[in-house]
Formats: sequence, structure tokens, C-alpha cells
Amino acid sequence: MEPKPEQSPHHAYPDHWEADVVLRDGGTARIRPITTDDAERLVSFYEQVSDESKYYRFFAPYPRLSDRDVHRFTHHDYVDRVGLAVTIGGEFIGTVRYDRIDDRGRPASAPADEAEVAFLVQDAHQGRGVASALLEHIAAVARERGIRRFAAEVLPANNKMIKVFRDAGYTQRRSFEDGSVHLTLDLEPTEESLAVQRGREQRAEARSVQRLLAPGSVAVIGAGRTPGGVGRTVLRNLLTAGYTGRAYAVNRAFDEGLATLDGVPAHRSLGEIDEQVDLAVIAVPAHQVPEAVADCGEHGVQGLVVVSAGYAERGADGRELQRELVRQARSYGMRIIGPNAFGIINTAENVRLNASLAPESPARGRIGLFTQSGAIGIALLSGLHRRGAGLSSFISAGNRADVSGNDFLQYSFEDPDTDVALLYLESLGNPRKFTRLARRTAAVKPVVVVKGARHSGTNPPGHAVPVSRIPDATVSALMRQAGVIRVDTVTEMVDAGILLAGQPLPSGPRVAILGNSESLGLLTYDACLAEGLRPRPPIDLTTAASPQDFRDALAEALADATCDAVIVTAIPWVGEDGEAETGDGQVLAAALHTAVAGGSAKPVAVVHVEIGGLAEALAAASSTAAPRRRPTTAGTAPPEAPTDRTALTDREAATDRTTETDRTASTDRQAPTGRTTDTHRTTANAPATPHHPAAPAAPEATPPAPEGRPRPGRIPAYPAAERAVRALAEAVKYAQWRRQAAVPGKVPELLDETIDEAGAAALIEAHLAAAPDPRGRQLGHDEARELLGRYGIDVRPTLPAPDPDAAVAAAARLGYPVALKTTAPHLRHRADLGGVRLDLTDEDALRRAYGDLTDLLGKPAELLPVVQAMAPRGVDTVVRASIDAAAGAVLSFGLAGAPSELLGDTAHRLVPVTDRDAAELIRSIRAAPVLFGWRGAAPVDTAALEELLLRLSRLVDDHPEVVSVALEPVVVAPQGLTALGAAVRLAPPPARNDLGPRRLPSY
Repeated sequence: MEPKPEQSPHHAYPDHWEADVVLRDGGTARIRPITTDDAERLVSFYEQVSDESKYYRFFAPYPRLSDRDVHRFTHHDYVDRVGLAVTIGGEFIGTVRYDRIDDRGRPASAPADEAEVAFLVQDAHQGRGVASALLEHIAAVARERGIRRFAAEVLPANNKMIKVFRDAGYTQRRSFEDGSVHLTLDLEPTEESLAVQRGREQRAEARSVQRLLAPGSVAVIGAGRTPGGVGRTVLRNLLTAGYTGRAYAVNRAFDEGLATLDGVPAHRSLGEIDEQVDLAVIAVPAHQVPEAVADCGEHGVQGLVVVSAGYAERGADGRELQRELVRQARSYGMRIIGPNAFGIINTAENVRLNASLAPESPARGRIGLFTQSGAIGIALLSGLHRRGAGLSSFISAGNRADVSGNDFLQYSFEDPDTDVALLYLESLGNPRKFTRLARRTAAVKPVVVVKGARHSGTNPPGHAVPVSRIPDATVSALMRQAGVIRVDTVTEMVDAGILLAGQPLPSGPRVAILGNSESLGLLTYDACLAEGLRPRPPIDLTTAASPQDFRDALAEALADATCDAVIVTAIPWVGEDGEAETGDGQVLAAALHTAVAGGSAKPVAVVHVEIGGLAEALAAASSTAAPRRRPTTAGTAPPEAPTDRTALTDREAATDRTTETDRTASTDRQAPTGRTTDTHRTTANAPATPHHPAAPAAPEATPPAPEGRPRPGRIPAYPAAERAVRALAEAVKYAQWRRQAAVPGKVPELLDETIDEAGAAALIEAHLAAAPDPRGRQLGHDEARELLGRYGIDVRPTLPAPDPDAAVAAAARLGYPVALKTTAPHLRHRADLGGVRLDLTDEDALRRAYGDLTDLLGKPAELLPVVQAMAPRGVDTVVRASIDAAAGAVLSFGLAGAPSELLGDTAHRLVPVTDRDAAELIRSIRAAPVLFGWRGAAPVDTAALEELLLRLSRLVDDHPEVVSVALEPVVVAPQGLTALGAAVRLAPPPARNDLGPRRLPSY
């Protein structure tokens, strides 16, 4: 149990410094401030440290801590003296402290900005990354307290500690003084320190998932004595899959004389098992879960899969139970999948783990699958199974209280058995981190996402994560920016997944279409045009075409340098008696595979109409699935399907609904097959992905590949042209993104010369200080102009016109021609309501316009009219930047008026944007042709527009207090542009969860 901290007389206990972290080996630990109640823990910890480690810490033999030492190391003011501890199971395994010092090394207070730092880690936990994690957190604490440098004295023989400092990535200086190494670290984060931190985070989180998916031993807690029930079902599925490790059944209700269950050892508690268990599947009622978790933690279990329900999906009380479950598990260093989880699967030959409610383990394959829904997980497993696609791994996380889609991306990035990552997500706990991880993963392998609960504005029951208020269209655009393939349905996910897993990436949008049906070819042609592809005229082989004709035509298309992909369309042959012949699917499949094996690396997809056996043969022709193995553990036959659900809730009856759910996943009727080869790695300009050792040889139906070429992958088959083309279009867009990502964009250096970052910071500080309000304040027009001007963004001035004479005086000052506009909130930017008069060339025209305006719309006091000099004619656009607490700063662009407001034709990019992002932003709206000379008009100055986007991006990135900016309208002329209106809102910046030291989320 965590100690109840005693408040310091100088500063309150900083509970925001508490954090759960993943260590290098994948286990978790808790970092927290040391308090006065930790004396006994500190003494116990010190007693377990070796004499050598004590010597390295104190530079002399130091066998025990004195009472004075204990008092000093447990009493802190949390400002000038701070101590942090790493705990597992409530006990210390490592500590760090800093003491603020002056330039002579004596104890000091602010404004002194240097501190002496020292670490001590238990020998049994050295090498797990404890000191590195402590350095990240103590550095963040120090920066918060105004400390800018750490000083440390290290003995030359203490290589481990020197390495911790050296590898941190901070700017540092080293010297040798009085027999010790003197190190000074500047604590300002650098690109290198951030890269080091994120690299450690990636390896640790990937390892934590790997430990869950590849355990050496598994205990099913809650396996019942009679067939049926969730626990017994999981145990049966585990054994049926041929799990290669050691399995145990655990249930406190077992009779003492019961030795085995289904052929595996049966125990009443984990304490009765002679070895340490790596993974525990908990399938007991929710009120019994804490006892089971404690039993697991006390006996060294590394991870948990909690299929038990009754948590956050049940409301506020369940949500608190869920939080306590996570706290309890993490206190023992364990990660959780669930609660309310469907389970996990790993098809690797040396693991063969099916710790789930899925009655049959999928074939081996190259697709990794993560879902936040058990029902959707069943549908996806079924759809992939029928399409002949195998899986490398599967996680159905339920309420995703701990392990999330972000963790799965960390694992998939470096998993050599995964070529494509599919994710069904209903919530994004940390969108900033998701886009960062997705961008990195997508650079080496495709990431396909379906986002559920897109329009509800709330998270599904059970998902206790922050709710992002950004529109779904913005989320989609940001995913595209990160290289994520965003699709709308699970069927589209399966369609895209099987193409990406079995075929190379296309090098462009040019598509050859060939087949024995002119009508089906034309449908495919139209679908290609609708998806933005460039199809060639379909090649009609006629209904008399033989498999040999298909082979020759496909080989010719693959050899043609003017096409990048091929879609084959096929309908049944018609015999002499007029009856359709549907039994030649295997022959046609063999012919197509022969052509693919001898051709160049281009993706091929097949659209077929009721050709018996074709889809199965196309899938099986390249199957590398390992043969099904029965359990190697002696035991009873698998029990019948479960019938007793009383242990949990009705939701766990998912295993009985597989047949029903199958119908929703896909309309294809295709036989299951196995693993596909990874030919898409050979695509030109595409970064290489980690390679997996050679798979077993394919069946004889697969022709041998030419020397130097990989064996051809399975050819995906689709029952409709639209589905095949949509999947191919996604592959084309992804391939283009990946080629561009290989040479990232940059921010032009010329911006640095015209930006006054310090001046803008001073203005922002003054404005916020003048009106201290946590909700922030809206800047006036002149205030906004001044702030934007510090970043080289010129906004045309306006002058108030409370009466006609004032309007005339303003026009004389600005110069004719002028515009007269109302600024009342309900009339702003509404020229259609008559609130704007343009091209007023003299005083008479201005006075007439003023009179017309007030006669039509109301009194000047209501309209708040202003006068502004006319801008050169051009295209009216709108540029906005806003900060979402979850997703971060987002830059948006569109044409002003109906295109963006009525049709939603707006493009978005995450800040900071590069020159490439800015160019893509203005070209990605549907109305972009208007900017480039549509219908004979002069093209506008898009270079100036791109520069404006870069400047605004830089402003909101440099100053998170700028929470909202709207430039409307921005008139882009053939030469230059003019911002006519600006609205800026300042507020204290929202807390960011993607900066600072790495930590697990706590919801």
C-alpha cells in the first residue's frame, strides 16, 4: 500500500510526480516522491544493496544508514531537496535525489539553478533501465523547480552509472577531479534526448506486449471442474491450439485430491505451482479478481489477461473498480489486457497460444490484429479466416484499461512476424502518441484502422479515457498525415489487409484491367476512376478465354512498364449446352499464379463472379500455414461448447455467437488458408521491414519463383469490383505516402530571420497577466495584429466608423478604394446578408453605403461598422489553428464561405507542419482547382499561401498559450495575399501528455 504522505512545511506533496513506467524488460514499476513515512522501506532497501553498489554511491564502505541519514533521505521540501523512489509491490528497488547547490557546491535555494544528483539501484534490478527512468523523471522535476543543470560525481569504475548519464542524450560536460569523474548535464531537452527517451519507450512497451504474447507458462484462473464456463473454455482453446509452453488450471474451489484438469496440472492457488508462471488468464467474477491479482503478483506473474466483466462498462462504480484493478496490477509490475477482454492469440510455431474465447486458432500469417471489441474481434477473425488470411497475433483488449492500441503499434513495429497491422479502435487515449507511433510504424509496414464511435462524441462504455472534441473528419485527416490507412468498415479492413499482406505495393495509380467479361471490366474501370486511379481501357478476353489466355494476358500486363497494378475480372465459362461451368477455379488460379511468379513485382487482385473454387485456390496456392496440431499435453478431449456463463456475465457468451457474427464480417465464401509471403517488401522506394526466417514450402500448386525473386504471395479475390478497387486505391495512396515519407519535409530557414519569438512571448505574457482568467481571453483586432506581426503575418488594419463622418475620416487615412463592413458577431463574414460594401471609391459612395447599411441592418451601435482598405482581387480562403487537449495543435485550411462551412471541404494537419505538409494542405481540398486556374482564371500565389501556413504553424507551436487563431478571409491574389480579419484567443496552455518523461496513462 502506498504511504500517506506527510505534507512538507515548504511545499505540498506533488502527487503529479507519481507515474507508472514500463522498464526495459517489459515489467512495470511505480515512481513516486519519497515521504517521511518511507523510513522502514528505505532501510530495507539499503540492506539489500551490495557492498560494491554502496561503495559506488558513497565513495567509501557504508554498510548501513544512520538515523540521521534516514531522516535526511526521507525529509524533502520538494523544491530544493527532492527524492524519488521506484517501487514494485510497495517496496523500493531504486532511488534518486537531488540537492540544489550554488556555484561553490553548497546547499542553496532559488534562484540557484544547479543541483547535485545521485542514484542507487538494487543489484537484483540493475540492467532493467531503472536508473534511466529515474533520470528522466528527476530531470523533469528539476526543470519544474527552476533547475537547469545536474552535477554528479561518479567513480571511474562505476561504468553503469557513467553510461546512464552518457546515453541520456542531454548536453553534458565531463572532467576528472580528485579521483572521480565530474559530470554536468544541461537539462534542457534536446532532439537527441527526446529520441533516446522515445526509443527506450518503444523497446520497453514492445517488450511488455511480447511477454504477454509469448509466455513460457500460462495459468487459467477460474477454470471450472465441469465442462463449460469461460475459464474452462479458455483452457480448452489453449490446449486445442497446441500451446508449446506449460499450462495450469487454477481454481480455489478444486478438491484437494484433484491432480489434473483436461490433462494439465490443477491447483487451488498459484503458490502450489513449483515454477514461476508468466501469464495468468483471470476468469472469475469481478469481486474475486483482486484476490487473484494479489496471488499473481506475490508469485511473480508477468502479465494478466482479465476476461472478467463488471467494470467500467457498468458505470461509475465499475469504473472505480477498473482503476483499482490497474493500480493493483501495476504495483506488482504486471500489465493487463482487459478487463472484459476476449483474449489473445499468437500463431508463431514456437508458441501457438490461444488464450481467448475464440474456439479455433487462426492459421499462421503475416497480419497482426488489435480490437477494442470482442464482437468485432470475432467478426474480423471470421472474415480473415474465410478469406484465407492468417494472423501473426491477435489482441482483443476489452475495456483497454492498460494495454492499448499504442502498445500494439510499439510491438508491431519491430515484430518480424507481422507485415500488416490492423486495428479496430473505439477510443484514442493519447491521440498525439498514436499519430507519432503510427507514422513511424507506417514507414515500414501498413497500418489499417477502423474507428468506431465516430460521431457519438462520447467514448463507448468501459473506455475511461479523455474524450477528444475534434471532428471525425479532422481525425481522419490526421491519420492520413501519419500514413494510416483509415477505412470505414471491418469488411474494408479485411479487403485492404489481405491485399497488403499478400501483394507488393504499387508504384503508381496506373491500373490494367483484363478479363472475360466486358461488363465486369467496365464496372471495374468506372470504380477505378471514382477512386482516383488511372485505369487503362479494359482488355476483353471474351467469354471463350481459357486459363492459358488469362495467364498470357496477365503476364503481358505485368511486363508492361505503363501499368502499376492489375485487376483480373472473371465470370464462369459457359459450356456448349449453355450451362455455366464453375468448376475450373483451381485451373484458373494456377494459371494466374504462374503469370505472377514470372512477372514483375506488381499487385494483382481478382474480381470474380461465382467461379467455384477460385477464391479458395487463389488463397491455398500460396498457403504457408503450419498444419494443425493436437495438444501435446496428455489429457481429456476438449469439452463441448460452454453452456455455463454464471461465472461472469452474458457478454462472455460471445463464443456461442460465432456463427451469427460470421455473417456480418464479409460476404465472401472462401476457405481458410495459412500464412502469406511478404512480397511487398521488394517494392521500389519502400523502406525494408524486418525479415522473418523462411517459412515452410508452399504446396505444389505454387510455381517456383525465378531466381532472385520472392515466392509470389496469395492473390486476393473479391466478389465485387468496388471492393477490390477500393482496397487497391488505399494501397496506392499508402505507397505514395511511404515514398514521400522516406524524404521528410522541412521548415524553411528563411522564417527564422523574420520571426520575433521573444517579442511574441512578451506580448502573450502581458495579455494573460492583464486579465488572469483560466478560460483565457480573446484579443482585440489591434492586439491580434500586433501578435501575428511578430511572426511576419500581416493583417490589414481596420478603423472604427461609429458615424458617417468617422467613416470618411478613416477612408481618408487609409486611402480609397475602401470597404465598409459590420463587425457585429451575427453579421461577421456574412456578405450574403448585406453586411459588407466593397470598392467604395470616394466620399459620396462611402456615405451612401453607410446610409444603406444602417437602414437595412440597424443602428451603428448594433452593427459596429469599420472601414478597411481594399485588397487585390483573388480567392477568399480561411486559415485556422486550434488546440485540442488530446490531439494537440491542428492547422486547417479551406475556401471561405460555402465550400468550408456548408460542404465541410477543409483540410487539416498536425502542427508543426513542414513545407511538404503546407503544400499538401492547400492541394488536398476538393475545391483546390480554384487556386490553380480553374476555368481559365489566373492561378493565385500558392507559394505565399504556403508560407502563411508555415508561419502560423510556427506561432502556435512556439507558444501553446495561443489556443485558437482564425484568419478570415485571407484573399490570395495572383501576386501575394492579404489577411483581412484575425481572431486570436489566449489561454493557459492545456497539459500535454506526450512530453516529459515516459509514463503509462492513468485514467
